[in-house]
Amino acid sequence: MALQFPNPSRSYDASRHCVCFWGYDNSREITFLVDDAVLRRLQAGVGSDERSILGSFDQVREQILEIAKKRYVGGPQNRYSIS
Repeated sequence: MALQFPNPSRSYDASRHCVCFWGYDNSREITFLVDDAVLRRLQAGVGSDERSILGSFDQVREQILEIAKKRYVGGPQNRYSIS
């Protein structure tokens, strides 16, 4: 089974300046962290507050999920950073 993203949940980690979201490979949960700088590159004019960052993530979600699918290689690793 390929990596899937059935859970639309995401959260902002202010200490790491990233949005966290989760994918699933069968029953394995895979954590993805996307830097807020990536969101700014994909969408100009994004503010630096949590609401703006999460709103930007939501607007470019499909692009981010495609990047995540390309980065994912399976195996024991369960955390991926997109920066």
